[in-house]
Amino acid sequence: MFESRPDRDSEVVLCGRSNVGKSTLMRELTGHDFDTGSRPGVTRQPNHYDWASADFVITDLPGFGFMKGVPEEVREEIKTDIVRYIEEYADEILVGVLVLDGKAAVDIIDRHSGPDSIPHTVELYHFLRDVGIPPVIAVNKMDKVDNTDERLDEICDRFGLVPPWKQWQETIAPISAKRGNIDALESAVREHLHDAGRDDLFQFF
Repeated sequence: MFESRPDRDSEVVLCGRSNVGKSTLMRELTGHDFDTGSRPGVTRQPNHYDWASADFVITDLPGFGFMKGVPEEVREEIKTDIVRYIEEYADEILVGVLVLDGKAAVDIIDRHSGPDSIPHTVELYHFLRDVGIPPVIAVNKMDKVDNTDERLDEICDRFGLVPPWKQWQETIAPISAKRGNIDALESAVREHLHDAGRDDLFQFF
């Protein structure tokens, strides 16, 4: 189980598969570089970033899913730890940001969909909702996607949201973290912070 969480009453978590750009997004949000491994699956513990002046922390949870050279049981362990962490701190987590790779997400979800299986990303989205955490799907790497609206509508569809995506702007946020374009995410997060009566945290988004 992850042990390193700072003692803070409010939190925003980033979660998602390995290699979707969570660390880059974390850097954009905090202005701080994190020591991330050069290959997926190296980060096995969360990266926390807290501000001395505020009772608030942003947490980048480890990536899950297939990772080259990482044994199956370790991958399963990471998934379990992520779920336990979210469950344990659900009351403090104001928003759960689920980061996807806009270019690959639909193919990956479809590949893992079947009569007996739900793709882990979709499962995590519903899990966040079940434990009372508003989810925001940050669709990253959108600068590499040709037909933006079509792709975002497909993503809506995979998560059980009725397209067009533009009616879900508090839930679907197209971004390109590498290019510093994360306005849609910040706007969606602020909406949920406002609903939670936490406009004081707008300074971080």
